[in-house]
Amino acid sequence: MTGRITARFAALQEVPRAGLVTFLTAGDPDLETSFQLIAGLPEAGADLIEIGMPFTDPMADGPSIQAASLRALRAGARMAATLDLVRRFRRRDQDTPIVLMGYYNPIYAYGNERFLRDAVAAGADGLIVVDLPPEEDEELCLPARAAGLDFIRLATPTTDDRRLPAVLENISGFIYYVSVAGITGQKAAVAERVGPEVARLKRHASLPVAVGFGIREPAQAAEIAGIADAAVVGSALVDLIARHLDEDGRPTPALVPAIHAKVRSLADAVRGVVRR
Repeated sequence: MTGRITARFAALQEVPRAGLVTFLTAGDPDLETSFQLIAGLPEAGADLIEIGMPFTDPMADGPSIQAASLRALRAGARMAATLDLVRRFRRRDQDTPIVLMGYYNPIYAYGNERFLRDAVAAGADGLIVVDLPPEEDEELCLPARAAGLDFIRLATPTTDDRRLPAVLENISGFIYYVSVAGITGQKAAVAERVGPEVARLKRHASLPVAVGFGIREPAQAAEIAGIADAAVVGSALVDLIARHLDEDGRPTPALVPAIHAKVRSLADAVRGVVRR
């Protein structure tokens, strides 16, 4: 049976165009607003959705997503609540792929077998765990694949040809290429630099390549859409959430419309790039 992630990239290839992948942290700024935000992403133009699993020490993330995790945790977004968001989303949308993204500690604390069982039952399709290297595939990657979840791994500008085969082994769904060295939200992706790296990944694997980190504006997303299978936008959306909180950290009425308007502008830019 073809999973949602594979089916979505195949459908995009038929168009043909690149996809838009959006990232939001589960429970940011509170659980109900988070659900409204995530539930409206497909209509706004998101082709795939990454949902961040809140964690107290997201070391690969910049200040924006660190702050989002802390807001979510203060609002009660533990693993069970994160999975419930997925479950609620899936009741109204059976097609849009959902990828859970984060760190191993919350999964380990929840219990690996329990997490995989509950994630699949909730309707998740893929998993990105940024701090589990290929050498630990038996810990979670292989059990996730056996449970029916795509296991997606990051490739970076420092992943050389000697390391790349290990990074690509056992993964499925797509390859997430980190366009800049460092943490999320700090530098801009440059298409001229990213293009050769996407081509290199394509020589090593047949999976689609999504490019993230440093994509904030529609013009940047369009540039990446011309060279990769998807553009990933996260920090720009998380920053927009922060700008639409009142002095007590509560969402203002403009928050949800602002996020969905931003996603529509990104989606329009990506969809305006015709692939050959």
